[in-house]
Amino acid sequence: MNDLSTQYNNVQSQPTTDQQSVLAKSIASREMEEVKGAIVLAKQFPRNYFEAENRIQEACKRPSLASTATYAYKRGTSKVEGPSIRLAEVLAQNWGNLSYGIQELEQRDGESVAKAYCWDLETNVRQEKIFTVKHVRSARGNLTKLTDPRDIYERVASDGARRLRACILGVIPGDVVEMAVEQCRLTLAGKSDKPLKERISAALNHFKEKYGVTQEMIEEHFGYNASSFSEFDLAQLTNIRNSLKDNMSKVEDWFNKDIGKQQTSGLAADFNKEQGEVKSDADTVPAEQG
Repeated sequence: MNDLSTQYNNVQSQPTTDQQSVLAKSIASREMEEVKGAIVLAKQFPRNYFEAENRIQEACKRPSLASTATYAYKRGTSKVEGPSIRLAEVLAQNWGNLSYGIQELEQRDGESVAKAYCWDLETNVRQEKIFTVKHVRSARGNLTKLTDPRDIYERVASDGARRLRACILGVIPGDVVEMAVEQCRLTLAGKSDKPLKERISAALNHFKEKYGVTQEMIEEHFGYNASSFSEFDLAQLTNIRNSLKDNMSKVEDWFNKDIGKQQTSGLAADFNKEQGEVKSDADTVPAEQG
């Protein structure tokens, strides 16, 4: 359930003050009746925990979900990682009897006040986070003011996704979340029909084309050549990609953009070293006697 898209679709007409008051009361009354109805249904048809966990595990066996199930980013000298908003949404959908979404509470000059929430209708456990979103977009160090309603809506939705994830994960039991993450890791490790080398090559090409991150920059981050990457390293690289995709971090948080100018690939250095040794050996071979 997501109230934000409904609000965007209804933003076309702006009623008068009196009309707003009547409309607000009508909407509040309707929402209250909807909540009461949802609670009654949740009590009549409670979740089957065994079936819910099975549905979550089956969903996490899909490679398309497993590849976007976690994120990671650096905080100081430590690494932070966890379930992505995509996995959180799948958890909520399959756990059942949850009401969750993002709602814009107020829009004033230059900013919006919004709320992300998740409510377990069976246990009455609720998580919500109220936050403020500036109507600006940051690009290459410059701030651009947003005036188009669609741009503002997308900005609020983007910032709200992180809060929504936290709300969902605060309601669903932690052991269920851990089970889902582990199943996604198993899926990534054993459910691919492509060789590891080919998948690593595709990942390196994606970083180069999408974010301008070269192989040398990635190797410098890991501390060894890409030819030594394992399944675990590829999973870490996928986490970084998901973090960049979800705007949880920036390229500069992970990679040194000047590394390509400072050094060449380790493979290239090894090749040049071998060539130098061959040349040196050739110079020390004595000439044949005539």
